Amino acid sequence: MEHTIGPINELLSAVMATLGEHMPRDLTWPMLLMMLAIATAIWLFRDGWGAKDANGRVKHQSLIPFLLPKEIYTHTSAKVDVGLYFVERCLHPLWATTFLVSVAPATESSVISTLEALWGSGPTLTSHWGWMLLYSLVTLLVYDFLFYAIHYCEHKVPALWAIHKIHHSAEVLTPLTRYREHLIEGPIYAIGAALAYGFSGGLFGWLFAGSIVPATLFNLGFFAVLFGFNGAFRHYHVAFHYPRGLSRWLQSPVMHHIHHSYLEKHHDTNLAAVTSLWDRLFGTLYIPEKDECTPWGLGPATQNQYRSLTQNITGPFRDWALMLKARSKGDQVIHHE
Repeated sequence: MEHTIGPINELLSAVMATLGEHMPRDLTWPMLLMMLAIATAIWLFRDGWGAKDANGRVKHQSLIPFLLPKEIYTHTSAKVDVGLYFVERCLHPLWATTFLVSVAPATESSVISTLEALWGSGPTLTSHWGWMLLYSLVTLLVYDFLFYAIHYCEHKVPALWAIHKIHHSAEVLTPLTRYREHLIEGPIYAIGAALAYGFSGGLFGWLFAGSIVPATLFNLGFFAVLFGFNGAFRHYHVAFHYPRGLSRWLQSPVMHHIHHSYLEKHHDTNLAAVTSLWDRLFGTLYIPEKDECTPWGLGPATQNQYRSLTQNITGPFRDWALMLKARSKGDQVIHHE
């Protein structure tokens, strides 16, 4: 039997093209200008209310401080964002390329081989825009599930929390906070993305004998536009709510404000990247009230240990050493400080 070749090559070509760009797409001028335009609309609609200060409280402001508050963009945490962003940008092409060109095709091939072993050759459906949109949607849902699963483990497993804690050490939110991650964390999510692309590529490659590609909009992945915009705005200090009914299906940017809050009632909530499906299914969904306070960071107990760039880079290694020491003494390892 001739082995079916899936559509992963086309998808990977698009992803790899973005790796060659100097700026992530959610930080390009079109995305940032759209974010500022929506924030301005919120300022007008709410008569100056809707932006949060460095303490996570909504307060009344004039337009320029509303959009670009000095207390946030000159904050020590924002400066650490810049440093970690450059570290992430330097390493991102290396590990993203490594896992995308190895794990994704291997996963796709395994899925196709398994389906062919179970049911023989696929039905060779005819591709059209509706199927392409479904392919994109399935890829998004699988990616979102794997993102949720990884993220959940990072919040529940102390050794992984030591890595993810760097992202949560942000005391203010800026668009660069999305890239505030430890150098070890990126490869973990790259593997998750590669598995998602490979699984959906294998499934649709089998169904269409490889003759299908994801839907695009303005030469971008249809859902990549949503993901890119959501990524920038959910690490922005302006509280952008969706209607409550829509928030049960899609994560609004302000729901990620909740995720970054150090208040105990907000711990381990809103863990998915785009949709609310997995959080709702597994009981971690939290839809905030209007102007709910969300103090960001790790909280007073440990925040001082994660204020500098050096502290954030060395933090996980210090925590792991303490865990090993505690384990050798038979002590319990504490998760959320």
